Amino acid sequence: MPLKFSRFSIKTKNQSYHSPTLSPNKTNSRQKAKMRPELMSRTGHGSSSATDRRLNALLRHLSSSPSSMDAHDSISASPTSGFQNDSVFSHVVRGPEDPILGVTVAYNKDPSPVKLNLGVEKQSSSLLMTGKSRIKEYLPIVGLADFNKLSAKLIFGADSPAIRENRVTTVQCLSGTGSLRVGAEFLAKHYHQRTIYIPQPTWGNHPKIFTLAGLSVKSYRYYDPATRGLNFLGLLEDLGSAPSGAIVLLHACAHNPTGVDPTLDQWERIRQLMRSKGLLPFFDSAYQGFASGSLDADAQSVRMFVADSGECLAAQSYAKNMGLYGERVGALSIVCKTAVVASKVESQLKLVIRPMYSNPPIHGASIVAAILRDRNLYNEWTIELKAMADRIISMRHQLSDALRVRGTPGDWSHIIKQIGMFTFTGLNSKQVAFMTKEYHIYMTSDGRISMAGLSSKTVPHLADAIHAAVTSVV
Repeated sequence: MPLKFSRFSIKTKNQSYHSPTLSPNKTNSRQKAKMRPELMSRTGHGSSSATDRRLNALLRHLSSSPSSMDAHDSISASPTSGFQNDSVFSHVVRGPEDPILGVTVAYNKDPSPVKLNLGVEKQSSSLLMTGKSRIKEYLPIVGLADFNKLSAKLIFGADSPAIRENRVTTVQCLSGTGSLRVGAEFLAKHYHQRTIYIPQPTWGNHPKIFTLAGLSVKSYRYYDPATRGLNFLGLLEDLGSAPSGAIVLLHACAHNPTGVDPTLDQWERIRQLMRSKGLLPFFDSAYQGFASGSLDADAQSVRMFVADSGECLAAQSYAKNMGLYGERVGALSIVCKTAVVASKVESQLKLVIRPMYSNPPIHGASIVAAILRDRNLYNEWTIELKAMADRIISMRHQLSDALRVRGTPGDWSHIIKQIGMFTFTGLNSKQVAFMTKEYHIYMTSDGRISMAGLSSKTVPHLADAIHAAVTSVV
């Protein structure tokens, strides 16, 4: 279905704050004597600095006795001055820590030498670039052209008909979050359906991004706690009952937070259902290359939807697969029916971006572009990426084996079946709290752990904690 482009005081108590009275009638000669020598000593033989001259002028002014000032006159402080006891912001309540980033805050406060942070993903590539991005002029609103072109090829494939036919418009954004927000703002203004369906559960920022952009957020079943796998039938039922034209958020690979992905056969059935109902796919691709270690394999779900000549959106992030967390590098691509439509879409994306952040930063995008265009750097990156993905898979097997050796109650095969940086352990909030208190292990309260935070040395400690939590905490 083609995209449619119709334009569619803080209150405080009235208190008086007084400084000590500065009436000259209260300033005696002894006080003056103490003050003047102190100032004169700084002037040195009558040749004072500009600052000292101003201080002496002020002193003379305060020492004068105008008839209009009596002993009861005083200087009142403004509500925001240092004389006030209570802050004008005292009514502001403390906001909650981010449920994911707050884990690191708690971890950093813990002095235990055996503490372990499994809350936040962090696994950086060793690829660095110095001296290659010295130009610091503004980029165009859509970002670095080479970066955009190469990003589209990375996710859709170099031989993608959509790219060859100029049906794709790509804009550089502020990592995955910014890409999602720009796409959501565009859809809220220019797409005829303003309802988006997101999986349950999903990344905690998703509902906030889409709600603030003006979309109505609903959910579809995704994770099955009983099997710790995909609730495929529930997913099909919910999308089947969604209104025609609704937007559907799909995790391209390595679903966050569950680590549960559909098989290729399941992806095909999802595609058929969505196309039959005219549902618009919006892919979030934050972990391309991290699920299987193959950039192409991890993009298969997206490419299936592009191959049928239908329209879709895709948000990319380079935070994880290139370790560029702090550079905030991402891209939003919109696949359209025709090149003419794609050009119009790009013009409207510019109008979304300009008042939001004007244009994106250049350094991180230059790093990505340099790696993607250079054969040697690209090959080195893919080797490192595969090594990191394999290490995460190895941690899954080590943890599963450690729990089996300990005889931990329950079926823990889902640790191996799940994929990507995260594992949805199935531990409840009480068990998580127990592990934090007794074993100094930090994770989100829903039991999600970052496998990238594990090593062969820390797996036994985690296995001991899980075993204790499962056997002693309901």
